[in-house]
Amino acid sequence: MIQRLVFADVASAVACTTITLNGFTVPAGETLKLNLASGTKVTMAGDILFGNKSWAGPLFSMSGTGITFDGQGHKFDDGGPFYWDGLGGNGGIQKPDPMMNIGGSGTIENVRVVNSPERAWAISNNAPMTLTGVTVDNSQGDAPNANSAGKPAGANTDGFDVVGNNISILKSTVHNQDDCLAINGGTNIVFSGNSCTNSHGISVGSIGSDATVSGVVISGNTIINNVQGLRIKTKATATGSTVSNITFTGNTATGCTEFGVLIDQSYPATLGTPGTGVILSDVNFGAPATSISVGSSAKRVAVNCGVGSCTGTWNWANLEVSGGVAGSITNFAGITGFSE
Repeated sequence: MIQRLVFADVASAVACTTITLNGFTVPAGETLKLNLASGTKVTMAGDILFGNKSWAGPLFSMSGTGITFDGQGHKFDDGGPFYWDGLGGNGGIQKPDPMMNIGGSGTIENVRVVNSPERAWAISNNAPMTLTGVTVDNSQGDAPNANSAGKPAGANTDGFDVVGNNISILKSTVHNQDDCLAINGGTNIVFSGNSCTNSHGISVGSIGSDATVSGVVISGNTIINNVQGLRIKTKATATGSTVSNITFTGNTATGCTEFGVLIDQSYPATLGTPGTGVILSDVNFGAPATSISVGSSAKRVAVNCGVGSCTGTWNWANLEVSGGVAGSITNFAGITGFSE
């Protein structure tokens, strides 16, 4: 067992199967790397801070099979205000991205990520992985700063970016300025009992070429003051991809500013000319009902499919949307049980 572990000890400590991380500061421009032995248990006993430097990142990297990581409520503080300029990855100072780069399998629980420069969590895996009780707090990025030209300082601060199979994210909280969840590929993905505030909503996508997404369950989440509530976005130029068996149940969204539900095959445009290279099927709203309210100028539902690329019958009988104005449904007549 390694006790009172500091940054200088990490390289040798990863050979152990029980590791305690005490509070320390990771030097600027360094990655805290935990390439762990199978079955390792990691426990945090203090907060971990990161020195500030413009570089590519990531700031934290962890891999291994059957890992147990318990943050015990401690935080990774990533120094976002040093980097934030309202541009995210689209310009300005180079920002370390992602903050938390996670591979392998196991469980992660009770950990906070504060002020990520761009994306907070990027998750891939080789076996089942479950995250529970995770907090992403980029609320400080809501306000403009001296470098953001009046825009929110935080940008591209996705909560969870996911590519992988058999991933569950449960009972977690995100306050950020981009997607709360973005699923970019994978099967058997569950996002349940979470809270998303001030984000771009819960998203499948953006989906590019040669990607498969299937068996996604989005259930029991609370979505507050987001741009969109629920979204599927596929790139207009994508080819050879499929998105299928997507189920939304028991979600509640309030204060959506642009869309309640948006299915759009024209990304990065919004309701532009849709592509046809991603086939969408079996997008359903199951019981209990999902309830969404939108702002006065927001569209309740908009569906923008490429010709022939949305297929089958989609049961939306358990979708309830109020407020705002009706959107359009383009190139698809397969939605049943719902009308605006």
